[in-house]
Amino acid sequence: MLTRDQIVRAAIEVLDAEGVAGLNMRRLGAQLGSAATAMYHHVESKEQLVVLAADHVFSEIALPDLHTTKWRDAAAALARGAYAMITQHFWLIPAMSTHLIYGPGKARYDEHCLTVYETAGFSEQDADQAAATVLMFVIGAALGEVAQSAWRARLRHTGMNEEEQLHKAIAYIHEVAQQFPRLRARASSRLDAITQPTEPAFEFGLRTVLDGLEAQIR
Repeated sequence: MLTRDQIVRAAIEVLDAEGVAGLNMRRLGAQLGSAATAMYHHVESKEQLVVLAADHVFSEIALPDLHTTKWRDAAAALARGAYAMITQHFWLIPAMSTHLIYGPGKARYDEHCLTVYETAGFSEQDADQAAATVLMFVIGAALGEVAQSAWRARLRHTGMNEEEQLHKAIAYIHEVAQQFPRLRARASSRLDAITQPTEPAFEFGLRTVLDGLEAQIR
């Protein structure tokens, strides 16, 4: 007997492999070894399923213990957790642009973030702004990695060779960069960033954002 939780977890597996475009009830039924019509006993539509899946992945973020963790360390941990979750589930950002994502998983994360900033000394209104600012930074920082994952998923879906297309893309980026002196000087490092994690850039940005928030408190 299928449960909604089983369906949501299976949907996340499909989304992780193929993105929002690859998710449909027939594909999900095949994933679960069940008829597509059986899905509708638990979810109303694909759109509702995307929302449920997106909310579920927010519950994967570990929440720091606020009794033993300083506010800035807690804020950094929450930001890193969100970054790791978003880059693991590349489809989440596209889903957030077309769906209103909310539920107990997202609410749990939001509540913890607001508690962190209110504990730090922000007013309720400023805590809202601080939490939103950090999340916006995290989403922006994750875009590059997310875009590459989505691009690779699209190539798999169409049957194209990932490595061959990546080499073509890198060659084109390098060619364009030669027309601009500052980009030309940075071409090698920028090309490396396409195939390597961007953790140093993320940590630099996170530190800068938190420095600004800390200055607001002072």
